Amino acid sequence: MKILALELSSAQGGVALLDNGNIEFEREWPNNRKNSGPFFEHLVEVHNTLGKAGTIVVGLGPGSYAGTRIAISAAIGLQSGSGARLIGFPSICAIDCDTPEYCVIGDARRQSFFYARVCDRNLAEGPSLMTEAELQAKLDKLDRSMPVFATEKLLRFDRAELRYPAAKMLAQLAADTKRSFIEPPLEPMYLREPHITLPKK
Repeated sequence: MKILALELSSAQGGVALLDNGNIEFEREWPNNRKNSGPFFEHLVEVHNTLGKAGTIVVGLGPGSYAGTRIAISAAIGLQSGSGARLIGFPSICAIDCDTPEYCVIGDARRQSFFYARVCDRNLAEGPSLMTEAELQAKLDKLDRSMPVFATEKLLRFDRAELRYPAAKMLAQLAADTKRSFIEPPLEPMYLREPHITLPKK
């Protein structure tokens, strides 16, 4: 079965297609949140080269809401035209690395950060919101052998290594029939309740 993976939650975009256990197509590029052109160009390329997929998996973040929404919308459009199975999975569980357990931190804006722990490509803890001091204390208690990744540069946390989620990893995870996935309707992973600005009366 062909599995198409879409990943736009970080500064590196990715599209990959897995066919019978082999990655037959993979593209990665600097993901400019103001220009989705390369993403759709790669979607056209994979479709014209390898045809329709039986499963479409989307990385749900946490990360760029705009990028994740674009990936979800594209996946819904592809699914409606092909009848493919549509699923989602946390992007941070698909970071390109070889270690079975790692932590991920990120800037959650509004002077807060998130922390999550991934084990065997599943969320084992979090993501949880913390202040800078709380996150630093959390990291200080971690064993020094525990890898800590971030999908964007966080200069105040020198322990964090810059790594990105990989579409090829999402595709490989989607091939695991024993793994649990998020079913539609898909939405980005929200770290807090959406903030709505009401019009002035």
